[in-house]
Amino acid sequence: MAESPTILVIGPRWVGDMVMAQCLFSALKELHPNAAIDVLAPAWAAPLVKRMPELRQQIDFPLKPGALEFTIRRRFGRLLRGRYDRAYILPGSWKSALIPFFARIPRRFGNLREMRYGLLTDIVPLPGSVKRRTAQAYFGLAQGGTFRAPRLSVDAGNQAALLSRFGLEPEKFIALMPGAEFGPAKRWPSEHYAGLARGFMAKGFRVALFGSKNDRDVTAEIASLASGVVDLAGQTRLEDAIDLIAAARLAVSNDSGLMHVAAAVGTPVVAVYGSTSPENTPPLAEHRELVWLNLSCSPCHEKVCPLGHLNCLKTLEVSQVAAAAERLLEVPAAV
Repeated sequence: MAESPTILVIGPRWVGDMVMAQCLFSALKELHPNAAIDVLAPAWAAPLVKRMPELRQQIDFPLKPGALEFTIRRRFGRLLRGRYDRAYILPGSWKSALIPFFARIPRRFGNLREMRYGLLTDIVPLPGSVKRRTAQAYFGLAQGGTFRAPRLSVDAGNQAALLSRFGLEPEKFIALMPGAEFGPAKRWPSEHYAGLARGFMAKGFRVALFGSKNDRDVTAEIASLASGVVDLAGQTRLEDAIDLIAAARLAVSNDSGLMHVAAAVGTPVVAVYGSTSPENTPPLAEHRELVWLNLSCSPCHEKVCPLGHLNCLKTLEVSQVAAAAERLLEVPAAV
């Protein structure tokens, strides 16, 4: 085994999963301090990679999500031949293991998942107890090291410029993340977020809404119901969201990528769960509150409520989330 291995990680496709993958990156760096670690991931992941000191670089993944495109994978893998000693494959699909195979990387680590015999040289057992616990599953691929919560670096200069641009002051605003790329079964209703926002503003806090351009309809609805909120959906790059959320006094979020970002920059987090479980993908934050009704029909892990009522979120009252927020607001603000 090389004393200073060059390592390729086949990264996940979701923001939250990429944040949780840092649990693996830090363990690998602990086990191999001089290793050069690259991650193959979609272009959107570049800002996250730059905030993870364990990684050398990001390599743009050449394919759309879900596409097999066997020939392209083979060609791309051949371009990487001779560059890496090890590969760690985080997605569980058969096709995700093709590029390291065609790159002839000598050791290829991953969970068996979709019967990947032959594609992997080192099949790492995946205990049933961590199958849906993403951070622990990723960390387990290292087969050693210390489990550490993700920690993203913050660009103080960019943060100051953004706060000035949007009229926000550090520790004096609340970040709300009402979107969920996965699907509506993860989204707490807009009217509930609006009620929560009005309560925060009544206490003297400003409220900023974060999300991608795909969340604009949701944030616009909240803004129409809670006059005075700052709607930033679609107005910030991912790296901007990282820096701004790091300056917030508190974050309230659905089970989403930005929830994991908030945890990774040290912002206290109230995490709202519906179709998923806080036992599987909690924010790995020092200060957090997990709010979940734990109905008999949840977690279903579906994108859309299979029963059509979404009671796991619709019947989760504003007062319950507000109480969780109050407990975190009693924690001394970061210096």
